[in-house]
Amino acid sequence: MNRTPQGNRYKVWRLQNLGVSYGERYKKLGDVKDLEAGLQCDKASIELTAEDDPHRAQRLHNLAFSYKERYERLGELEDLEAALRYNQEAVDHTPEGDPERAGRLLNLGVSYSLRYQRLGDLKDLDGALQYFEASIALTPEKHPDQVLCLQNLAVSYTQRYQRLDDLKDLEAALQYHSTTLDLTPEDHPNKAERLWNLSISYNYQYQRLGDLKDLQKTLHYRQTAVGLTPTGHPDRAQYLMGLGGSYSHRYQMLGDLKDAEMCFLYVQTAMELMPEDHPKRLQCLQGLSVSHTHLYQRLGDLNDLEAALQYDLAAVNLTPEDHADKARNLYNLALSYTHRYERLENLEDLEAALRYGQAAINLIPQDHPDKSQHLQNIAVCHTSRYQRLGDPRDHEAALHYGQIALKIVPEDHPYRGLYLQNLALAYIDQYKIFKEPSVLKLIHSYFEDSLGLMTSATDISWQHLMKWVSFATEFCPEDAVTAFRGAFHLLPQIVWIGHSITTRHDAVRRLDIAQLTSTATRTCISLADFESAVEIMEQGVGTIYQQMLQLKTPVDELPFDSEQAQALQQLSVKLYTQGSDPSMNLVIQRNDLIKQIRKQPGFELFLRPKPYDVLCKAAQGGPIVILNSHKDGCDAIIILDPTSDPVHVAFPNVTVNLLVSHRVMLDKLLGHKARGSSASTRLFGYPEGFLSATEQYKNMLLWLWNNIVDPVYQALKLVSNIHNVSKHRLWWLPTGAFAGLPLHACPPEDQSDRFIHSYTATLGSLLEAYAKKPKGNSYKLGVVGVMQTDSRGTNYLKGVEQEVDTISYAVGSLNVNCLKGKQATVDAVKKQLQTCSWLHLACHGKQDLIKPTKSHLLLYGGNLELGTILQMPLSNAEVVFLAACQTAMGDSKLVNESFHLGGGFIAAGFQGAIGTLWSMADEDGPLVAKLFYSHLFRSDHHPQASEAAKALDNAIKELKKTVSYERWIPFIHIGI
Repeated sequence: MNRTPQGNRYKVWRLQNLGVSYGERYKKLGDVKDLEAGLQCDKASIELTAEDDPHRAQRLHNLAFSYKERYERLGELEDLEAALRYNQEAVDHTPEGDPERAGRLLNLGVSYSLRYQRLGDLKDLDGALQYFEASIALTPEKHPDQVLCLQNLAVSYTQRYQRLDDLKDLEAALQYHSTTLDLTPEDHPNKAERLWNLSISYNYQYQRLGDLKDLQKTLHYRQTAVGLTPTGHPDRAQYLMGLGGSYSHRYQMLGDLKDAEMCFLYVQTAMELMPEDHPKRLQCLQGLSVSHTHLYQRLGDLNDLEAALQYDLAAVNLTPEDHADKARNLYNLALSYTHRYERLENLEDLEAALRYGQAAINLIPQDHPDKSQHLQNIAVCHTSRYQRLGDPRDHEAALHYGQIALKIVPEDHPYRGLYLQNLALAYIDQYKIFKEPSVLKLIHSYFEDSLGLMTSATDISWQHLMKWVSFATEFCPEDAVTAFRGAFHLLPQIVWIGHSITTRHDAVRRLDIAQLTSTATRTCISLADFESAVEIMEQGVGTIYQQMLQLKTPVDELPFDSEQAQALQQLSVKLYTQGSDPSMNLVIQRNDLIKQIRKQPGFELFLRPKPYDVLCKAAQGGPIVILNSHKDGCDAIIILDPTSDPVHVAFPNVTVNLLVSHRVMLDKLLGHKARGSSASTRLFGYPEGFLSATEQYKNMLLWLWNNIVDPVYQALKLVSNIHNVSKHRLWWLPTGAFAGLPLHACPPEDQSDRFIHSYTATLGSLLEAYAKKPKGNSYKLGVVGVMQTDSRGTNYLKGVEQEVDTISYAVGSLNVNCLKGKQATVDAVKKQLQTCSWLHLACHGKQDLIKPTKSHLLLYGGNLELGTILQMPLSNAEVVFLAACQTAMGDSKLVNESFHLGGGFIAAGFQGAIGTLWSMADEDGPLVAKLFYSHLFRSDHHPQASEAAKALDNAIKELKKTVSYERWIPFIHIGI
């Protein structure tokens, strides 16, 4: 080029070609210098081209393209106006019938689309659609430009949907994007861009309809786009930013902290890659604000809140006044000020939130689909100021804006439920002052209407429902039951089956489901609504435990399309075997299938929380005593049998503090004794004047008998003449502060034969155990004995070898498979689990209260974790005897999740389990095992799972004749 003299007829061509080359290198490397050089070449080529030159149109087109590229890089509106002007000239210079006309119409449409994005004028969007459609009409089938036409048409339909909220536009966009992707080869350089564009449309569909499938598709396409985009590519930052946004949406929907952290990671990376002067840096600022807000709301670190506010301020200050995103950025800033006000209660923050929120409302068009969110935000701010200052004008404004927002938001919008709840909260403020019955009805109506609506902001909805619970409990207990039911209806969305079990346990603790369940049950009891108390308790206790049971629910007898039943069974098995870390896509498929099943007549309640008339069938083997502890009182609800009304027993002398003190005393008595430490050398060392360990055990058991167990016995005695109460079996379902107390050991000698005591985690687990089909005579007993592992820190279990030999002798000719010592590897024991009906495990065990699925059996060469056991399909399982440490100790903060080892084996598929509340004495193992198995397998008898409780009862009666309290008390039976 430098060697081409002025006036040379080839100079204009060389300028044109050089400009194209600079443009291509810019697209590849993103260097602004190449963009500027290409633009100068394009300008020079135009100056050398006569008005009537047939090549002028192409050079105008090139110049327009360079201006468009510079606008997208630097954000100067003058460049976009120049691009439009030169695009229009290029089209005007291109005669009808010219094969290049279609491409020039396409680029003119792109410029109009960009100006619409910048200024928000619908006329520009209409212009873009007009030129794209004209371009498609002129483009032959299978022409390379056809895909570009379809892609841009899809983008414009997405934009029009975003502005007018017409789902038909979004459907058209998805159709065109999908066609574009189908026509794009796998190795095409624009594959990532087209995946990205498709993800945008799915993202909008998720935001509008709240369907998790759309969000998962968005994530998938964005992850793929990022994977196809090399480091250094100018579009990589944008794709990373969008991927972070999708994780943000999933966090808001499902509440998994990992998603909030991924959002921050991707947006932060995008920010680092985005040039300082890039116009899309604004979106990074917005994304960083959102990610810090998520982290603040979850972790409570004020630094995150301050960071979010600073990013929002920067975004507002960098957004031109005439920019279409100005209103949204003001709205986000208002939200951040609202959050800081809620934390610090500085009135200036609330005033700033109102000021910026009102400014956003003034800018956003009346018919914009985001208008309702802006109005809702202002309504919430006025509610907060009314609560602070008491000015009735703020209350009136809150109701005014809230009602307008509710009026204009679509019926099926995922935020509609939040709008209803916010209005209800505003009316709560009014009721507290004026006590108007009509207002109470409005509060109930708004909240109840919100319960059936899908929400994509579960944490916020949960907070609203907790406020309703608190209000109703104080002012309208009758409504409180509905409020509690609403909270438990939302709970599966928060403690979502698609999350890892650890994440779900964290959610149960974070939301304090233990306290909520206790309060809800107590409220129902105070209203004498005992059936509701049972239903709500069953929903609250063992949330995760019951999710595991649901995956094992048999579907082969469901009288609907067998293909649906088979598909559900297959999906459930896949999820069950994945255990602690399920596939989100499998969960979505399963949920969709369940929705289809519920549309079948008679199956509307399929896999929904069971009503009392179903739950009471868990008492088919004998009464079940549900224990609830609450600061306002401790109670029992007894389910007598499958046909009777529940019976209530109050414990007037029992308080939560007393229950806790007895548990603390028990822990002190026990210390940290593990199996393998000698019972004869166990010294408590009580100073003179203190009660001995034996006396303390006696006193504890006597207190439990007088205040809990005997009142239950007396209640059962009163109804025994009316109801056929079993004289053999009794189940305890202890929750909260009752958990871990040895209720089974309390009856004095003259009452010890009345009931055989068992425990259960939930009513559902008993129903599941009863429903399990017996295996006929195909019994097989597996025995595992590990005297010493190959790891340090465990006691030698000298009694295990004798215990294993004793069992082999006791069962006679029954099929027995014994693993001792080095034979008892993890793989060998897993095989035992899958093939044996009965299993005896004599080894060390370890309970992990922080991560329950990490609780484990210590075997030779490794540990068998509860999480692994839960993944195994155990179709033959009937009863397991856990002669190990800490096998029935749970976490009271989880109400009654029973994800101790004993409860975990029940969740895994066993009908019954023998466990210990604390570590057994090593020398007791052989005796208990001998008595237990001799009773069960007498005369080659093949026992049923329901006989295990009686066998244990007989064994412990013999054991207690010769040993101290701490050695016979811990043995318990779980299950049927």
